[in-house]
Amino acid sequence: MNSGSEQIGRRRFLSGMGAYVALPAMASLGSEEKKAIGRTATGAPLRTAYLYAPNGVILDKWRPEGFGTDFKLNHSMQPLEGFRDDFQIIKGFDQKNGNPGREGAGDHARANATFLTGARPLRTSGANISVGISADQLAAGFLSQETRLASLELTCERTRNAGSCDAGYSCAYQYNISWRSKHRPMTPESNPRAVFERIYGSGTRKEQATSLAQRRAEKRSILDFVRESARTMERKLDHSDKDKLDEYLTGVREVEQRIEKAEKLGLPDDPGRAAPEGGVPRNYREHIRILFDMLLLAFKSDSTRVASFLIGHDGSNRSFKHIGVSGGHHDLSHHGNDQEKMTRVSLIDRFYLEEFAYFLDRMRSTKDMDGHSLLHNSMVVWGSGLSDGNTHSHEDLPIILAGNAGGKFTPGRHIDVGATPLNNLFVRMLEEIGLSGAEFGDSTGSEKRI
Repeated sequence: MNSGSEQIGRRRFLSGMGAYVALPAMASLGSEEKKAIGRTATGAPLRTAYLYAPNGVILDKWRPEGFGTDFKLNHSMQPLEGFRDDFQIIKGFDQKNGNPGREGAGDHARANATFLTGARPLRTSGANISVGISADQLAAGFLSQETRLASLELTCERTRNAGSCDAGYSCAYQYNISWRSKHRPMTPESNPRAVFERIYGSGTRKEQATSLAQRRAEKRSILDFVRESARTMERKLDHSDKDKLDEYLTGVREVEQRIEKAEKLGLPDDPGRAAPEGGVPRNYREHIRILFDMLLLAFKSDSTRVASFLIGHDGSNRSFKHIGVSGGHHDLSHHGNDQEKMTRVSLIDRFYLEEFAYFLDRMRSTKDMDGHSLLHNSMVVWGSGLSDGNTHSHEDLPIILAGNAGGKFTPGRHIDVGATPLNNLFVRMLEEIGLSGAEFGDSTGSEKRI
């Protein structure tokens, strides 16, 4: 690809050898095409993210007190207090195909496999896996012509798609929530460098590899490869948009520097529970946040409008010594109503919601092309495929829906939808991007109460 400022339709990007940096919309370059597909009423892109935290929660410390707008956040959800007008907590959603049935054990594999599909996975440890297409991939397929990347799949775990991981179920079920077809998972990426190169790399694999090798050898930034392109672009911008471009490119560079720092430090302290490659931050919180920050940049530049983030897979026994919690998460989730263990799990629940609050803050403080925030123009699901990790319940799941879908949702509430398939929520979200009449998993229709 030759160096220069280029565009696809009216979408601008900077390019250079092995580099592609998509840009956010800027007024001085003219308005984007405002097709109805995947956009809000103002013409802004409508983003969708599905975020997964493992092993259920301690419900008594997670569920708010009260319903409607007059609710009080409990201990685990206190980190979200400053965002109560930006999300709704929904009680009553089920994924009943995660229940044991005749298969018995294997709830962790089923929790992950059913979360976005609602379909019952075929019990097998071999190659003959089968579950169902997931909600994110229905959205990605529908919007595939609108963005450079159809979707992003992220995780903080090393991935396994072969062998048996949970009571005879293939590891593919336990390490994936995104499924392109019932036989093919969309394997998530945990290494921040690989995610960065997917978003900003261009050309053939050889060209991308050459670009990365040259940057490493010469200690250069990917922005050095598009510097001439950026200068050409700047000449077309007014003062306000020059500031906007500088802010965006500064954000790209800051993420790149954090990746470089992680690569210098070597492997994480907790090998086997994170990616086996170098470049994964040693600190779990930093690992989560750098992936969130790259997701935000991808949404901001409209590089993709669909993402899933398996922060931790069900059954994860990660240690949380960094927050003062001894013992593995999975082991503690089988607490047997031991109050001391339940307290430790609730601290883990709170940690994950602190990270969710971090992402909401970044989304809410980022202005979109229509003057609203990215969060306003998004639909962000936070949840788990288990409600109570001790009993392995797949009913009454802990679900939070953040964002306003460009004005279509009613955040700031705690509501009870009764015993309702979680997939009904996903059908409604698909409707908002323009995909009507979707039927998958055990959905019975579109959830209109949100």
